[in-house]
Amino acid sequence: MTVTAPAGFDAAGIAAGIKRSGAMDLAVIVNRGPSNAAAAVFTSNRAKANPILWSEQVAADGRVAAIVLNSGGANCFTGPEGFQVTHRTAEAAAGALGVAASDVLVCSTGLIGEQLDGEVVEEGVLSAVNRLSADGGGDAARAIMTTDTRPKTVVVERDRWRIGGMAKGAGMLAPGLATMLVVLTTDAHVASDVLDEALRAATRITFDRLDSDGCMSTNDQVTLMASGASGVAPAPADFAAAVTEACASLAVQLQEDAEGASHDIAIEVRGAVTEDDAVEVGRSVARNNLFKAAIFGNDPNWGRVLAAIGTTNAPFDPYLVDVSMNGVRVCHAGRPDAPREQVDLTPRATHVLIELHAGDASATILTNDLTHDYVHENSAYAS
Repeated sequence: MTVTAPAGFDAAGIAAGIKRSGAMDLAVIVNRGPSNAAAAVFTSNRAKANPILWSEQVAADGRVAAIVLNSGGANCFTGPEGFQVTHRTAEAAAGALGVAASDVLVCSTGLIGEQLDGEVVEEGVLSAVNRLSADGGGDAARAIMTTDTRPKTVVVERDRWRIGGMAKGAGMLAPGLATMLVVLTTDAHVASDVLDEALRAATRITFDRLDSDGCMSTNDQVTLMASGASGVAPAPADFAAAVTEACASLAVQLQEDAEGASHDIAIEVRGAVTEDDAVEVGRSVARNNLFKAAIFGNDPNWGRVLAAIGTTNAPFDPYLVDVSMNGVRVCHAGRPDAPREQVDLTPRATHVLIELHAGDASATILTNDLTHDYVHENSAYAS
């Protein structure tokens, strides 16, 4: 049931006619309460889509009654007409649900620079509202897919309360605060400030550390809504841990469905002076096309790892660094160690361990390899 697993939420996913293929392309999720507490994080890209500009205002007061999401068009760089479509979307949902438009979030995903047909979207919203149900979470998760090959969903169970979630994303996975479109719901009784703190803490160590292709979207948004329908008010630390668990599951699912990928790579950095240093080092490798191409070719080319981390500002001595790949230490103290032939990179799961020997901090960045399929898929995306 995904986002409708927690009590107090209904959802629907339909084919509104936005996508030329006729596939599902519009979802609505409504919080029936009794609480409408919410929090959201957004892309830090300065180029923001119209739904982001709208939703940033809606989420500011910590109250959200519903969220409308469409695939098949990003509604970004579409001028005042595009913003009017977003406003019209919220107004249509608000009128049908009997709530204020200022309590309706809007999310869009798809091709940048293409106008959405406001009439089609509005009719789709009204149709989706008529189909809202507690069993509609699965359809909602499918309706937000673009190049995704499968929906991404999660349910985290706790004693008498739950968190449900759905996500979409297969490309442009290099987030700042959030990644692609994610909706989380809970029936726990939690105030909006606690939701915000838990969500930001979770995204920092999950979605923010998924760096599949180094490209940050204009439409990234992660939303967390609480209905309070369970009547249970968990301790903030327990709630935050559950949110992190849900986000971690969705982040891995996004990584595993990245466009064209043949390897899921976890880059673990240990021995950094600070956690930020560890993240910087790991991200430098995750965004290095030479390294990613080597992994695609099952080549344990550890020299490309050292070359990448040497471009960072993190304090460490490159000639003390150790590098291991899938459990084999191929570089020790900046020199060759075990023969490359001992490394098996044929499994999809790939683990790269970088020991900096400069401190006690650590972090892990998730990424993918660079494949022919990724290049082909993105060379033809707009056509």
